[in-house]
Amino acid sequence: MKSFVAALAFAVVAAVGVAMVLNTFQESSAVAFTTTGARVGDPGNNLIGPG
Repeated sequence: MKSFVAALAFAVVAAVGVAMVLNTFQESSAVAFTTTGARVGDPGNNLIGPG
């Protein structure tokens, strides 16, 4: 039973840690897919939105 609780605690800690790391690298689609040839205007006025 102790090993199950330890594995469960590790899974929770790992999930929270990975979520925090991925949140720092995440960017909106308005930023990620904008190139010099793309016509992406103000994110509030098109389909992708600001968030």
